Amino acid sequence: MIDIVAIAAKSPLGEGDAAWSLGAIGAPAATCVGEDPTLREAGMRKPFAARAALRRDRDPAVELLFGVWAQLKEHVPRRAHVGLAIGTSSGGMAMSERFFAARREGTADKALADAATYHAPFRALAEKVAEHCEIARSTHPVTACSASTLAIGLAMGWLERGEVDYAIAGGYDALTVFVAAGFEALGATTGNPPPKPFRKARDGMSLGEGAGLFLLARPDASRVPLARILGFGASGDAVHLTAPDRTGGGLGRAAQRALGAIDPTTIDIVSVHGTSTAFNDPMESKAIAMALGRSIGEVDVHAGKASIGHTLGAAGVLESALMVDAVRRGVLPATAGDGELDEEVGACPRTENGAGRVRNVLKLSAAFGGANASLVIGTSGTPREVHRHRVREVARVEVDETDDLERISSISGVARDRLARMDGVCRLALQAVGALANEVGRDKLAGAGVVLGSVLATIDVNAVYDDNFRKKGAAFAEGRRFAYTTPNAAAGECAMAFALTGPNLAVSRGVDAKIEAREVARDLIIGGDAGRVVIVEVDSGGPAAREIASLTGWPVRFGAVARLIEREL
Repeated sequence: MIDIVAIAAKSPLGEGDAAWSLGAIGAPAATCVGEDPTLREAGMRKPFAARAALRRDRDPAVELLFGVWAQLKEHVPRRAHVGLAIGTSSGGMAMSERFFAARREGTADKALADAATYHAPFRALAEKVAEHCEIARSTHPVTACSASTLAIGLAMGWLERGEVDYAIAGGYDALTVFVAAGFEALGATTGNPPPKPFRKARDGMSLGEGAGLFLLARPDASRVPLARILGFGASGDAVHLTAPDRTGGGLGRAAQRALGAIDPTTIDIVSVHGTSTAFNDPMESKAIAMALGRSIGEVDVHAGKASIGHTLGAAGVLESALMVDAVRRGVLPATAGDGELDEEVGACPRTENGAGRVRNVLKLSAAFGGANASLVIGTSGTPREVHRHRVREVARVEVDETDDLERISSISGVARDRLARMDGVCRLALQAVGALANEVGRDKLAGAGVVLGSVLATIDVNAVYDDNFRKKGAAFAEGRRFAYTTPNAAAGECAMAFALTGPNLAVSRGVDAKIEAREVARDLIIGGDAGRVVIVEVDSGGPAAREIASLTGWPVRFGAVARLIEREL
């Protein structure tokens, strides 16, 4: 059980407290989704989004993070030992777009190369925070739409084990044409906003942007917290790269782990992932029934993305902040969107905010690669058991890159034609985990978690995807290639190939991302969130990756290492 001491946020709803307000009792849900001039100008067929108020002449991701840090800073004791856990989906993508344009013109330089990475905004924030207090632990999950939920869960563990005095946890994402075009190409966005979760007419989501930070601390009798984080759970679907497990099993397991010993009947609201897509809404209905033992129609549900858009790496923290407002003020929240409800899904979202006691909220998050995470937010509850398990390394293998798809197919069990569609990071990760499976046996890997660490992540496939849609127009972006631009794609492919259904995430805080992966994997085992974890340390040496390494001078090792660690009995 961890206190939420303060919240700093910026969202399409506003800044500060306004960014996470559900509105007045009796009011309908606000919606900030509308036509976006930038997306319209780019030629997108569905140019709808929810924007935050930002300057666009500099890195908007860094501006978001600096803005929310300025709000939070006054609440953080100077020189405190803090943990910094910040999640994202696209990181420095706005600057990546500028770097790719400069590459096409032959003018790329060190400054652009440094800013083009997923971890550049996190490093900028870490420098700011370090001026005020001491960073004792840090991580930067780049696990797409569940990233900030995972970040909060990891920070919770640091506090429970006494590794830090305070934790700053949350996430961020700034909207870019690169990302918006990809989601449209996948058929995931609505052409008739606002999104309509749980309605028959639902046809997808709209993207948003924003950032949120929680200041977390251990309970203190002298302090009244805004609310408390009572539980955390994570899991992997190991089913599909971009679509959820339609049974809801993966997300349901994450929710069950978050609930732990908490009585499911005390859950008064479920903050759903709520993307308003054909597959997501029925899947969540099944996951909720699995976790709570009652149907989705028997509990209040809230789909925040219908109001503020899908804020990607910020979605978990911003939607959790909205639930803190529900707990504090006793608001049973309305969900934006209208039309006939889908009886097969069974949800009954409110059309106006109601008043009532809110004891606990279950927050659900899902992401590409089948990466699920869940939190329980409330005011009271039984503290979860604090674990300090010992960890041992079972095996370690190292591989170099190869273009021999037959060899990779043989060692991984993944079909050659499927490998041909992947990027170099995925192929290299599968090769490494395949070698690990040969070392310890596939059965030993089944059910394990997976943590992938990469310095430059998917920069090469990003460059190709960006070049292609810039030539053809955003309306002709390649959905299949876009799926591999998420840094969690390789973790997801490994999960599918080797039945890794435990916690699933990718991390990248800087040049030591591979050390970070080992730290996070150990955290998951020490804290009892996983019994075994496969660690994948990988960087693929394509043209863009090698150019960034050369321009920045970063000591990036191209190749892969796979490790299996487990709880010592």
